[in-house]
Order: sequence, then C-alpha cells, then structure tokens
Amino acid sequence: PSRSGWRSSRRFVALIALSLSSSLGAAEYHLHLAPESTQVNWTLGDVLHTVHGTFKLNRGEIFFDTDTCQASGEVVVNATSGDSGSSARDGRMHKNVLESWKFPEVVFSPDHVDGKVELTGTSNVKLHGIFKIHGAAHEITVPVRLTVKDDKLDANIKFEVPFVAWGMKDPSTLFLKVDKSVGIEMNSIGRLSAGAH
Repeated sequence: PSRSGWRSSRRFVALIALSLSSSLGAAEYHLHLAPESTQVNWTLGDVLHTVHGTFKLNRGEIFFDTDTCQASGEVVVNATSGDSGSSARDGRMHKNVLESWKFPEVVFSPDHVDGKVELTGTSNVKLHGIFKIHGAAHEITVPVRLTVKDDKLDANIKFEVPFVAWGMKDPSTLFLKVDKSVGIEMNSIGRLSAGAH
C-alpha cells in the first residue's frame, strides 16, 4: 500500500482500539441518588417502645472505580427534616441532640469500596468513608446491598450512629431511658452510568 494509505489504516486501527478500550474497559461509574426515590429511616429504642422516624435526602452523587475500588462523592441528608410524628419529641431532638439549626446537614463522603460491585444482579459490599454530623467527622464502614438492572441501581444501607459517644447529648431522663445509638436504614433507587466526574 501507499504511504498515505498505510497512515490511514494505522489511524483507523488506532481509533478502533480506542473505541473498544473505552466501551469494554470502563471501570469508572457514577451513581446519582434522587431525593424522590430515596428513603432514610431511623429507629431509637427506649424502655417502653421503639421510636421510628425519617429524614430527607438533599442530594447524592457517588463515583466508584471497579478496578481500584476507590470511591468519591457525597450523600447529603437534611438534618432539619428529622421527623418522628411527635412535634414535642422532634423539637427536643433538633434543639438538644442534633442542634440542626446550627448543623443542618449530615454528610457521608465515601472513599473506598470493600468488595466487588457486580454490574448485573446483586452484590454485598462495604463502603468506607467519612461521616460528618453535628460538626464532627467520623470514619465509618457501612454494609451496602446493591442490585443492578440495566441503568438502575437499588441500594440498601444499614448502620448504627453512636450519637452519645460522638458527643451529642443523651436525651434520657430520670424516668425515660433511650438507647445511646440510633439505627439508620437508607433505601434508594439511583441511576448508574459509566464515566468519571
């Protein structure tokens, strides 16, 4: 072949190789969590019964690499939205425990995935990162169950927040004792797409 034809062929092969590597070798993914498809529930036990409540998600973006297991992004919950159905109890929670007027957001910033994220079907992994609440940052690892179908990812996260050990006020009184940890469960259906941020 002529020199110009050889150069064109080489460019064509290079373009094909680049296209295949980008489509077949994608390792970086973006998970977008929408507030309307996310539920954040909490439970706090006391001597009489278990209190159930909710929080609202402000926003959530998680980026992860299936090769390196590195992660980034933020999941931001509106601390002022805490609601258990009792205005008196919720007023005490916001004023005395969360001080949500001063610390209106709870933020989880992931940095590492422990385990393999399957891009089809269900996988169980652990997500490590920094949990910021009440003006302080805490290192945590939370278990996550993921189910992927097409471009949708269903995530379930359960963990405990030892709020008293983390410096928040114990709401127990002389006559009513409550647990010193609150259980958190988040269920979210997010949109999964290939590509880094």
